[in-house]
Amino acid sequence: MSSMMRAVEISKPGPAEVLELTDRPIPQPGPGEVLLKIAYAGVNRPDVLQRAGLYAPPSNASDLPGLEASGTIAAVGEGVAEWAEGDEVCALLPGGGYAEYALTPAAHCLPVPRGMALREAACLPETFFTVWSNVFQRGGLKAGERFLVHGGSSGIGTTAIQLANVLGARVFATAGSDEKCAACEKLGAEKAINYRAEDYVDVMRAEGGADLILDMVGGDYIKRNVRALADDGRLVQIAFLQGPQVDLNFAQVMMRRLTITGSTLRPQSDLAKARIAESLAENVWPLLDAGRVAPVMDSEFTLETAVQAHQRMESSGHIGKIVMKVG
Repeated sequence: MSSMMRAVEISKPGPAEVLELTDRPIPQPGPGEVLLKIAYAGVNRPDVLQRAGLYAPPSNASDLPGLEASGTIAAVGEGVAEWAEGDEVCALLPGGGYAEYALTPAAHCLPVPRGMALREAACLPETFFTVWSNVFQRGGLKAGERFLVHGGSSGIGTTAIQLANVLGARVFATAGSDEKCAACEKLGAEKAINYRAEDYVDVMRAEGGADLILDMVGGDYIKRNVRALADDGRLVQIAFLQGPQVDLNFAQVMMRRLTITGSTLRPQSDLAKARIAESLAENVWPLLDAGRVAPVMDSEFTLETAVQAHQRMESSGHIGKIVMKVG
């Protein structure tokens, strides 16, 4: 095996064109880590934010973008017993997915679901870790509850719709076109709301309010989300496409017993992520094995066309996941 690998690096903060193909030394796994020979890597909104200089990687992570991938275990570090060289896995990465090889804690790997290709498996970790931990563990969504997810046609949205639907919730979603709304309803949303034509607050209030809202928009949506919640409802914030600051009357929160919470995945400890992986293996991977949920695929790029992959993400024209063929 060569000591060098191809990778896409961020030459400086800026637009998509700052992504450059380069050669890097192949990293070596430390204790508890595996070296993944990458077949495919998922392209996600945090990659775009990192490229723009708005989302710095943790100090101990690779500076290369890429938070999820699929492939083959190429080497294992000291103390790793659950995986062996040659195993096919998908993995949540601390960074480094835009490369031919990447390191990750062994406990952040999951088996490729039965019958699923590596192309699709690469698009599972980032979205399924995020949705499961925020909607079900943090948000406590239960069967029969009314669930609203914003950005329903995104990778997060398409995952949340499917999981919430198959686990018995009533699912509502917002999206920016009739085509995207139709895609959300095909995945299991009871109603998808075109936010350019309809006010989701009015729709949800007519239904009795949302028991849980998953939001990545922020800004003015935060106040509107509070109005759209049912009494005792929960708002889970996972990103801020329109900014994190808002003027909010918290008397509503007190009087209606609302819960406002949120999280971001990347800064959490390795142990916290390992616990999410364990819960996914127990509760969600059987659904993937059975074909009851699956990633929605939008488009495929390569390391050489990483710039176009980011442009596709930033256009917001995609429905589902964008993937990069590496191996």
